[in-house]
Amino acid sequence: REDLWVREGKILNPEKLFFDEKGSADVQLDCKDSIIAPGFIDVQINGGFGVDFSLATDDFKSGIDLVSQKILSHGVTSFCPTLVTSPSSVYHQVLPQISVRNGGAHGAGILGAHLEGPFISKEKKGAHPEHCLRTFEAGAFQDLLATYGSLDCVQIVTLAPEMRRSSEVIQELTKRGICVSLGHSVANLSQAEEAVQHGATFITHLFNAMLPFHHRDPGIVGLLTSDRIPAGRRVFYGMISDGIHTNPAALRIAHRAHPKGLVLVTDAMAGMGLAPGRHTLGQQVVEIDGLNTYIAGTKTLSGSVATMDTCVRHFQEATGCSVETALEAASLHPAQLLGIEHKKGTLNYDSDADFLMLNDNLYVQATYIAGEEVWRQDVSGM
Repeated sequence: REDLWVREGKILNPEKLFFDEKGSADVQLDCKDSIIAPGFIDVQINGGFGVDFSLATDDFKSGIDLVSQKILSHGVTSFCPTLVTSPSSVYHQVLPQISVRNGGAHGAGILGAHLEGPFISKEKKGAHPEHCLRTFEAGAFQDLLATYGSLDCVQIVTLAPEMRRSSEVIQELTKRGICVSLGHSVANLSQAEEAVQHGATFITHLFNAMLPFHHRDPGIVGLLTSDRIPAGRRVFYGMISDGIHTNPAALRIAHRAHPKGLVLVTDAMAGMGLAPGRHTLGQQVVEIDGLNTYIAGTKTLSGSVATMDTCVRHFQEATGCSVETALEAASLHPAQLLGIEHKKGTLNYDSDADFLMLNDNLYVQATYIAGEEVWRQDVSGM
């Protein structure tokens, strides 16, 4: 019920302003009983509005600009454009066109790319094209560098930890400040624990594209309650809370087992924001039928068409958690995962003034980046 003070794009501790500068606000805004929350951070989004980040096109930059502009209405203030398993040539063409940048009126900020594959398991490839999958050969990390071409703007790499030589790759990536995520994998629990001991900190869309939970070997899912996580470390896990990728009961189980690690991701693809029909996800054609997205001609789920604000509302409804908990899963937790919680994901003093105004039902009313309004719901409800 208090005021939020903003100056020069940061959230301000007003104490100094009152007592030292004897100043007051230049602009006052009546938030009309809205909830003010940190902006949402989406660490896994493959595209949207007809744009596919895994397709090397001449106008790739305008595509990424379009998506970053459009997701402001979903409350997303920064994101990691995600590439699914692709031929090496695609990484070489696309990655140089992704640059880390601050958000603003032009759109949500870009935190760096999330490369999901191609070093993943054939058995759990999901919507990833099998002919593009790779394994690590003798010079494992060099293989990875040769495949991607550059790691300059890379923030997250998803790989399968049961692959031979994955440990050295995880260590090398971690050393460079890149977050390693475990996913599309048939790893057992001890392989997953070993990967975490080598530096992995994230699980890509928990329950999807991994071995199902089994009581004698819970697999990657077992990391949520493992007692072999190094002291002072937290494992985070992404969940696509769209009511389709995971049954609400599975969402509740994960949340109750490890509430502080849950990170909401959309895993949205080019078809998000478009009418049902045929769209792409990297090298594959996918069909959208309502909220379901399948590889064309199959019942293999492929990405989602969910928006981040929808995921937050569904998560809150499914788990009955507090509003704060639901909002933190889309803001604080992804910021902690990426080690940027001193700047993003909170409303603490000195953090970036990226925030949302939401109504009591968690529908976004307005989005602010660095203290500037970048999107507002117009009164006619458009």
